[in-house]
Amino acid sequence: MTGVVMARRRLAVSRFWADFRKQRAGVAGLVVLLVAVVLALVAPLFIGEGVTSVVSGTGPKWAAPSLDYPFGTDESGRSILLMVWWGSRTSLLIGFLAALLSIVIGMVVGITAGHFRGWIGATLMRVTDWFLVLPSLVTAMVLAAILGGSTFTIIAAIGVTTWPTTARLIRAQTLAVESRPYIERSKALGAGHWHVTTRHVLPNVAPLLLASATLEVASAIVTESTLAFLGVSSNKTSWGTMLRGSYDWGAPTQGAWWYILIPGLAILAVVMAFMLAGRALEAVLNPRLRRAS
Repeated sequence: MTGVVMARRRLAVSRFWADFRKQRAGVAGLVVLLVAVVLALVAPLFIGEGVTSVVSGTGPKWAAPSLDYPFGTDESGRSILLMVWWGSRTSLLIGFLAALLSIVIGMVVGITAGHFRGWIGATLMRVTDWFLVLPSLVTAMVLAAILGGSTFTIIAAIGVTTWPTTARLIRAQTLAVESRPYIERSKALGAGHWHVTTRHVLPNVAPLLLASATLEVASAIVTESTLAFLGVSSNKTSWGTMLRGSYDWGAPTQGAWWYILIPGLAILAVVMAFMLAGRALEAVLNPRLRRAS
């Protein structure tokens, strides 16, 4: 029996990959993401945290891109290339963990509200609506300012303010799944709430969660960069704090366009890669979109 299950799973994975490969934009986004993640993971093998120190700069100040400094230097003579490389670790970490927190909260609230009707579902939806009307960026900025601008504070601030959209999406999918006949048969055979939600509802909403997660990571990276630029984050080096540093030290007036352009392009490339991969996943996992394409 186990062998049959594993064979079916391998077949499902192979079919998924065959469909995903047809999405050329999604494949390109996936390649960019893999390169970015691998570079972030191997960064400590080549550079250290000292690259963020203002006394670590050994090059000329405001040096334009050259063979010695491909991405130029900043106001302290630090290599922009090394800072962007090291900063990818913080930006990607915050993006992944904040998105994970948002997805988990949205999943729990959405499935619970969709499965338990009556006052429980209504109460959860009113709480979701209350969070939904709050400006998420302003709320995250206030929370980060109150709790401190550490990495995990920023993760928590982003995660607890961006889950309502996911919760509403998952609730709608849960209602659709529980309206199917086999759910009624399962309940008639004595299946409890835990069995129905974990064995029937969760597997059906998981593809939607996966596609939503990639988009949430992109949103979290942009939000972290915005918070860092506004001065809320206390991280030494992320792509957002680099943009903040270029503003504080007057890079535009110095003509140091590379100090602004390089971190901005890094954010743009990774966010676009997540968006392309997320759209491709949604097209593959959503039968309606797949039939339309």
